[in-house]
Amino acid sequence: MKKNAWLSMAATAGVAAMVLVGCSSEEPTDNSSDPGAESGEPAAQADGRACVILPDAASSPRWENGDRPALEAAITDAGFEVDIQNAQGDTAQYATIAEQQMTGGCDVMLLVDLQGAAVSVMENAQAEGIPVIAYDRPIAGADYYVSFDNVRVGELEGQAVLDGLEANGVDPAEAVVVYIGGDPADGNAAMFYEGATSVMEGAGITPAAEPPGLWDGEHSATVFEQALTELGGEVDAVWAANDTNAAGVITILDKNGLTVPVSGQDASVAGLQNVLLGKQTATVYKPFQVEADAASELAIALLNGESPEADMQLEDGTPFIAVDPILVGPEEVQQVIDDGNASYEEICTGEVAAKCDEVGLTPAA
Repeated sequence: MKKNAWLSMAATAGVAAMVLVGCSSEEPTDNSSDPGAESGEPAAQADGRACVILPDAASSPRWENGDRPALEAAITDAGFEVDIQNAQGDTAQYATIAEQQMTGGCDVMLLVDLQGAAVSVMENAQAEGIPVIAYDRPIAGADYYVSFDNVRVGELEGQAVLDGLEANGVDPAEAVVVYIGGDPADGNAAMFYEGATSVMEGAGITPAAEPPGLWDGEHSATVFEQALTELGGEVDAVWAANDTNAAGVITILDKNGLTVPVSGQDASVAGLQNVLLGKQTATVYKPFQVEADAASELAIALLNGESPEADMQLEDGTPFIAVDPILVGPEEVQQVIDDGNASYEEICTGEVAAKCDEVGLTPAA
């Protein structure tokens, strides 16, 4: 396996986790001096405000449907205020949101980068002594980074491509494989690429075409169609960096009457349907609850005045709290349903319903 150039281990084996023991710079509060405690009234909630900026609602449905409610619930349940806003794909709006939030007061900022817009926001926050958590997408110089192990995500995607080629009896060294990556401005895209290529090219694959990527299904459809035309209509597999890009690729494959292995990630409803229909080999499942829980726990610790440590770090030294992803083929779709991250009713519609029956999918218990 290719050595991961993005990460260096700060501890031996094991999934990265926060170490909160002994990290607080303050002694535990003695509630006996709290008048509310003597009178039997509830103690006052802790002071502190977390500011969160999400990137958009188009690149993935997770931001509004998953991360927002999970982060909001965890942080408010801990007694802190939280302000969560979405830049809706607009870098200027991202900066405006940050300015408004910081004017209102932030004690910690949790930022999902949008085409580099988070860099100046982070620098301004840190200049005011506000710790910054880079969430899901890395930001060089952040105080912490919380995400899935993105190189591992890419490795799983690459393995899905190899599995599909093997099932079709195609030698990887002879295969015509097109790469459809993510937005190069997103640091995660480089990690997905690193992981995927380490597996695919380690097995002998040489990319036949590698058009510029974005997190955009229409763009992916356009550049893949151009690549397919240049290849004379021949393709054996496509590495697509996420389900949105995979969906764009699949529209062109369908248009040309082709079915080949296609990778993806996010376990979106459309991605899961394509997996069940055999149009996408697998999707990498990243249960947002696990990532949101890790980020919320970190934010709450910082709001409590603690200084958490992590047992992994990025190459630039940023403490990295990593979460493991899961490869999902048809047989694993039930796990996504049972976790509540997609419903049986959403997935098993139209032509997909028969495939759900074949696999034996059922609504969540």
